[in-house]
Amino acid sequence: MGNWWHTNIAEPGKLPLLLALAAFVLTFAVTRTITRMIRAGKGPFRNITPGGIHIHHVVPGVVLTVVGGFGAVAAGRHGVAAGVFAVIFGVGAGLVLDEFALILHLDDVYWTEEGRQSVEVVVLTASLVLLVLAGFSPLGVDDVTDEEQQSRLGVITSYAVNFCFVLIALFKGKTRMAVLGTLVPFVALIGAIRLARPTSMWAKRFYRNRHRARSKAVLRAYHHDVRWAGPRRRFQDLIGGTPDRVPLPPARKP
Repeated sequence: MGNWWHTNIAEPGKLPLLLALAAFVLTFAVTRTITRMIRAGKGPFRNITPGGIHIHHVVPGVVLTVVGGFGAVAAGRHGVAAGVFAVIFGVGAGLVLDEFALILHLDDVYWTEEGRQSVEVVVLTASLVLLVLAGFSPLGVDDVTDEEQQSRLGVITSYAVNFCFVLIALFKGKTRMAVLGTLVPFVALIGAIRLARPTSMWAKRFYRNRHRARSKAVLRAYHHDVRWAGPRRRFQDLIGGTPDRVPLPPARKP
């Protein structure tokens, strides 16, 4: 265990990244626990509203992210300072991404359906960092052989080809596959080959006069959403809490 830790974490300088990930996940978990207690009216916690202004936790999160980020750049990948600034950055990033949906919509959508986007971004971020810790490099560079590493042309070609796959997957509306594809090339390739989402830029541009392709894209998206919408919602509710249910408008009298 000690040899593995030294070879895979300490020597490559991945300890600050591991500390940042741990602080990020722990901060998100603690923050969600506190906000759910505030929502339920339990415990000693309350919203911070000096002067009647609700101070969201994204505000201290931004400050901690800036301090931790610049400090980590200055401290390098080794030493106590690097670890300390990595923890500060992880805490700040956890606070910021927990309210990612608020930043995206410029509105307090924390407990709405739109607020689920914060949970998605947090899970996706943690997954990408775990992949980096596991040894994956952006665009699959670690899959290059010793001979290919000596050839700049081979490395540049690998970057360019996979970047094209990532862009195609993104334009096809497969955002998650495009992001993961920056680390795992085959994911981006699958996203680039499969049919586009019917609301994506790719479908609007290339399926406009291809009725059969558009129909297949709509049908496949429908089956995919029906199959995965329920499990995804339950997983998001488990992590981030159930959003507020919007009451239906009263029926009009005849």
